[in-house]
Amino acid sequence: MRVRLPPPPLTSPPPLTGGGIVTLLTAFEVAARAFEPPPPPRWATPGALARELDPQTVQTPALDIIDAALVDVAEGRCDRLMICLPPQEGKTTRVTQITPLWMLIRNPDMPIAIVSYAEDLAEDFGRAIRNMIVENSGDEDTLDLGLRIAPDNGAARRWRIDGHKGGVRSVGITGGLTGRPAHALFIDDPIANQQQADSAAHRKMVWDWFQTVGSTRLAPGAPVVLVQTRWHEDDLAGKLLKAEDGHRWRVISIPAQADHDPAKGQADRLGRRPGEWLESARGRTAEQWEQIKVQVGERGFQALYQGRPAKPGGVILKRAWWSFYDTPRAVTRTDGTMWVPGPGRLVTSWDMAFKGTDTSDFVCGQVWEVDGVNAYLLDQVHGRMSFVQTLAAFVALARKWPQANAHYIEDKANGPAVMSMLRGQVPGLLPVEPRGSKSARAHAVAPLVQSRNVHLPDPLIAPWVSGLLAETDAFPHGANDDQVDALTQAVSELLLDMAPTSDSTTWYSLTRRAV
Repeated sequence: MRVRLPPPPLTSPPPLTGGGIVTLLTAFEVAARAFEPPPPPRWATPGALARELDPQTVQTPALDIIDAALVDVAEGRCDRLMICLPPQEGKTTRVTQITPLWMLIRNPDMPIAIVSYAEDLAEDFGRAIRNMIVENSGDEDTLDLGLRIAPDNGAARRWRIDGHKGGVRSVGITGGLTGRPAHALFIDDPIANQQQADSAAHRKMVWDWFQTVGSTRLAPGAPVVLVQTRWHEDDLAGKLLKAEDGHRWRVISIPAQADHDPAKGQADRLGRRPGEWLESARGRTAEQWEQIKVQVGERGFQALYQGRPAKPGGVILKRAWWSFYDTPRAVTRTDGTMWVPGPGRLVTSWDMAFKGTDTSDFVCGQVWEVDGVNAYLLDQVHGRMSFVQTLAAFVALARKWPQANAHYIEDKANGPAVMSMLRGQVPGLLPVEPRGSKSARAHAVAPLVQSRNVHLPDPLIAPWVSGLLAETDAFPHGANDDQVDALTQAVSELLLDMAPTSDSTTWYSLTRRAV
């Protein structure tokens, strides 16, 4: 941003002292001045520089705390700083753009590295800093930051201050930092989205980069500043805090909504009362914060806005969300089959094992009823089964619930083989191609569970439900997930993909083809 300065006052320059004769300093005076402390910086904090560059900059109490910590970084009192603030509250602009510029003004010989989840985003940061220097060089009465870009080294991804060793290099999280050591490293959001966060391979890649690239290119004593939105308990911030030297990190985590417990001696960093919302740099109102809380769901809100990601098993399918019915919805007929009165439609959902050994996953088959916008789990078979046992269990469950005219089978593992063997015995076999990871599928149906559209039989009338709940509680870190897989497959097919129509006989998708 180009800042134009007001014209100087129309006053005469002061007369030279000593009758217009300039007094030369003695050698002793020159030596004495060498020991004088350096003059204070032109801008005491990054926030002060931000307001100079843009008078419309909003300074919030949260940014005041961040500014103070960044001053400690610049002055050597903190070499590891972690900042977590809700999205769109000014942390990236203040930390990743203004602060490197502010440090270069203080020390133009400081090489700075900026890293983000994507190379083009990191380059945007470098370009923004470079442009602020170019546009504020004192020309046309603009603010003069006292810096110039070297004419032969001005690319957005890598540029240097003219006449000095300092500058900025910007790379993506998979990029290299070869060359001169970095005297300061800024990492801004190494994870882009929930899909990356839920990927163990991606989280490992980010961690490996920090260990083998980021931390190895630091000059002695160089500070590291990590600013990120929390996505997962094992994201880069989580891994750093769990590491052997995690105590080195100063953490500034400011939640959108104060959730401390004064009865336990807890206090809010901003002095807010429990439940009070953050003073927003974007002017968000309490009503708008509440809307965000509903829109992103509990897991997203706790991670992204409160900075406290929990284990996915603790928030994807919360035990408190489940709705239970305590009166059986089916009656047993004289031939032993189960019959559900009313307009509801029945399906089964199956998660198959790869092989029938002790090390294989369990097999799980469930019976579901859909009635309007509600899905009810009616029955379940679950256990380690060989292929032959799986076929027998499938046929038995279909015969027990003859109203089930669609049988969803994951098109993986033994699923295709089961369908091939049973095509002539059981009608309505439907292959289901799994979409996304297991966690992603659970997240997709979680709002339906939370909104009480998914109902389980009370353990008092179906004791096997206790095992299902234990698995959902532990998911996805438990030893088995077959019951969860069968459940999410059924709910997804019934309530996400199968839109009811006025004709109850065509409530299911006609685009699926029975095999």
